[in-house]
Amino acid sequence: MRKKPVDPSLNPERRWFAVYTTCRHEKRVARHMEQRQIEHFLPMYRTQHRWKDGSRVIVDLPLFPGYVFVRTDLHNRIGVLAVPGVVSMIGTASRPAPLPEFEVEALRAGLDPTRAEPHPLLTVGQRVRIKTGALAGIEGIVVRKKSALRVVLTLSLLMQSIAIEVDGDDVELADTSSPLTLEVTDKDIEQLQRRPLYELNCLDSYPDCSLVPYADADVVRR
Repeated sequence: MRKKPVDPSLNPERRWFAVYTTCRHEKRVARHMEQRQIEHFLPMYRTQHRWKDGSRVIVDLPLFPGYVFVRTDLHNRIGVLAVPGVVSMIGTASRPAPLPEFEVEALRAGLDPTRAEPHPLLTVGQRVRIKTGALAGIEGIVVRKKSALRVVLTLSLLMQSIAIEVDGDDVELADTSSPLTLEVTDKDIEQLQRRPLYELNCLDSYPDCSLVPYADADVVRR
C-alpha cells in the first residue's frame, strides 16, 4: 500500500516560520523572544536616516518590515503567538507555512547589513519606470528571460515592442492610473498626420518622386 505524502508543515521538527508583527514592533518582538529563549532571526540593514532638524544618523532597520523569523515546531506555536507584538504566523490559522530552510540559513550566514536594503517586489506583468540611464522616465512591463529581468517597452503608434535588460535597482513601480510614457495620445497622432514621418530624396528607381528631405536629414547620394 502506497504511503500518503507527509505534509511538511505538519512535521513536528523545528522549522523556520515568519511571524507578522504590529507596525514597527519588529525589534521589540525580537527582544521578547530573546527573553523567552525562542530561537528567532531578524534580518537588518544599515542606512542613513535624516531627522527633522537636518541631522543624520546611521540606523539599523528591519530588512523585511513587519516580519520576524522564528524557529519552532508546530506544537509550540501557541508560545510564539503569545509573544507581545506578534499578530499571526504566516500561513493558515491551523497550518502555518514553513520557510525554505536554505534561504533563511543563507541569510543568517551571509547577510551584510551594509550591502542590503529592501526592494519593492517585482513580478512578471508589473508596470515599472526606468530610473537611471538614457532611458530614465520610460515605462514598461516586467518580463523575465531565464534569470534576467527585462522590461518590455511598447511604441503603440508603430505597434512594436522591444525588450531591454535591466537591474532590479534601476526600476521602480509606476503609477498604473496613467498611460505608459511611450503610448501616444490622439493629439500626438493628429500632429503626426499633418506631415509624414520621413521625407526622402528621389532615388533613381523613383524618378517622379517629389518629396523634399528635411534640412537636418543626412542624405546619401550615389
